[in-house]
Amino acid sequence: MLWMKWKMGVDSLRGRRRRLPCSLWFLLLFAAGGLLLFIHQRDLSEMVQQQYPGVKLGSTPRQSRETLSTQERERGKSDNYQDHQATEVIISSPIPPMQFPHFEKGKQTAAPGSREQSRQTPTPVSREQDISSLHVSKRHRKLLKTSPPVHHNSKSDSSPSSSSSSSSLSASLSSSSVVPPSASGSFTPDKWKKLVSIQEARRQLMKEMCAKYKSSISKTITGHHVRNLFVEDKYKLLYCQVPKAGCSNWKRTLMVLAGKAPNAQSIKHDTVHDGHHLKELNSFDRKGIMHRLETYTKVIFVREPLEKMVSAYRDKFENPNNYYHSMFGKPIISKYRVNPSLEALKTGNGVTFKEFVQYLLDVHRPVGMDIHWDQANQLCNPCLIDYDFIGKFENMDEESNFLLRLIGAPPNVKLPNFKDRNPADKRTSTQITEKYFSQVSTLERQRIYDFYYTDYLMFNYTKPFKDLY
Repeated sequence: MLWMKWKMGVDSLRGRRRRLPCSLWFLLLFAAGGLLLFIHQRDLSEMVQQQYPGVKLGSTPRQSRETLSTQERERGKSDNYQDHQATEVIISSPIPPMQFPHFEKGKQTAAPGSREQSRQTPTPVSREQDISSLHVSKRHRKLLKTSPPVHHNSKSDSSPSSSSSSSSLSASLSSSSVVPPSASGSFTPDKWKKLVSIQEARRQLMKEMCAKYKSSISKTITGHHVRNLFVEDKYKLLYCQVPKAGCSNWKRTLMVLAGKAPNAQSIKHDTVHDGHHLKELNSFDRKGIMHRLETYTKVIFVREPLEKMVSAYRDKFENPNNYYHSMFGKPIISKYRVNPSLEALKTGNGVTFKEFVQYLLDVHRPVGMDIHWDQANQLCNPCLIDYDFIGKFENMDEESNFLLRLIGAPPNVKLPNFKDRNPADKRTSTQITEKYFSQVSTLERQRIYDFYYTDYLMFNYTKPFKDLY
């Protein structure tokens, strides 16, 4: 009897358990859903408050999306304004964006980079360019142009070559408010101050560009890094050669300063480049290299990159040159010319400018790079070697004279300005450069500009064509 009552009670409870969960389960699900929605809404509100201060979620999802969209547009305008300000910070230096006529006829806002970039011994560099150096995306270019300048601590971030005063010239530039007596016949006080200011601005821009884009490079200097620097011990001068940017005449001047010739005009081209009259910095041991980098005046002269490139093409491919026609001309014609003649394949003569551009842009070149059309920043490593003087081919006469007076060279020593290679040819100018680039497509022109883009940035040259991005 007792057992029957107990069993009936258990069965009754089981029946209730089967019926109760129907309503109870619904209530539990509803409560859980409401709790999750509340938590999600709260997290979303906090996230929006962090990213978009002042934005509150509206009473409906539609209102919230519209409010966020408006805030995003306003934020985008603010970011663009900040980017524009950052760009102006870089541009607003005493450096004239270009001291000679631009390719554009109208005045144009300078990019944070600029338009001004070989060793004469014709040995091609076997290093292949990384594909990233041949193409700069629009997004990458925007980042390059709008990133704010990065200022590093001079003690911790300076390269080895600048760690101990960076030569006496830097000190004299920073304190040269008065024209030295030896230069009084060449420069007025105002002109002298202007040239000093330009040098300070160029060096500052170089430091900013290197801090932003080359901060990860190794700070260890090797013989490879100084392979293009020539030494003049008497006046403690280190000159980095950039071919087609006054290189031959500067080597002549170094020989005159070293007492190896009475004047620059008497030195022939072959003597300059093949006579081994100048010391190369990489011929010294490491101690000798570092001592000179730390105490000598380090100089580089650059030229507008596309103009320099056209000058190199004209010199090496439009004029007789057995070495370049054989070493570069034959493989270029073989790979890029449709149905080349046997004569062209045999001699390598007659490489067209378009074929030269195709070769330069080809990641898998049939023959390596050459110093005459390599980037100046690759030749001279300005992010590793802190140059005291950054000169420009476009203002060569004035700036070379300024440098010679700074280092205390005799008043009669001046850089010659004659053209000893193919003197019958006109110097490569803005107009001539435009003419050559009219032979290639818009895309090829853009890619060549991208190839030399780092030089445009570091040496403060403006875009050569309006349709470039």
